[in-house]
Amino acid sequence: MKFVHIADMHFDGPFVNLSDKEGLGDLIRLEQRKVFKKVIDYIKENNIKYLFISGDLYEQKYVKKSTIDYINNLFKEIPKTKIFIAPGNHDPYVKKSYYYQFTWSENVKIFSSNIEKVELEDANIYGYGFDNFYCKNCGIEEFNIDNPSKLNIFVVHGSLDGGTIENSEYNPITRNMLKSKGFDYVALGHIHKLYYNEEENQRIVYPGSMIARRI
Repeated sequence: MKFVHIADMHFDGPFVNLSDKEGLGDLIRLEQRKVFKKVIDYIKENNIKYLFISGDLYEQKYVKKSTIDYINNLFKEIPKTKIFIAPGNHDPYVKKSYYYQFTWSENVKIFSSNIEKVELEDANIYGYGFDNFYCKNCGIEEFNIDNPSKLNIFVVHGSLDGGTIENSEYNPITRNMLKSKGFDYVALGHIHKLYYNEEENQRIVYPGSMIARRI
């Protein structure tokens, strides 16, 4: 099974640390678009069947409709690729969000605040999305995979083994809990650096952010 897993693009972020550097914020926002297009081009060139986006695709408080149009038009360029988005703390699934109000390309699935399963021929894709800017529990403790013999993937935004008070506000999940559920791959978002444990055969993965938010 071939897929691409990304997270934490933060389209149209304010880049507050660049406020005293004229034009640099706009330059980075342009770079965000270029990097995202490279992802879509890679998917087209390699016939990738699935794209997992694990939250914080854009900044709810700042994103422009023109940016959403740009993202969605790129999604339309890969109609044979199924796209799964799990909203995070910067792009929650709220009534004023583009996730809620915008008409997305037909190949896009956006998860909401109940763990949901999408059954496909070669895998079952589960996902959970923030419905607020904070989340203390996605309900993973009560959840069980219904077909362990199939490939099972979980797309979610959250803090893995986060021990601080701050991390407790962003869907804290323990590695042991995820492992006990039996997922074949957990597509995480929230931490902006690449993380995986080689001993776990790369099954619980933060892909990191493709472009720095602070300079």
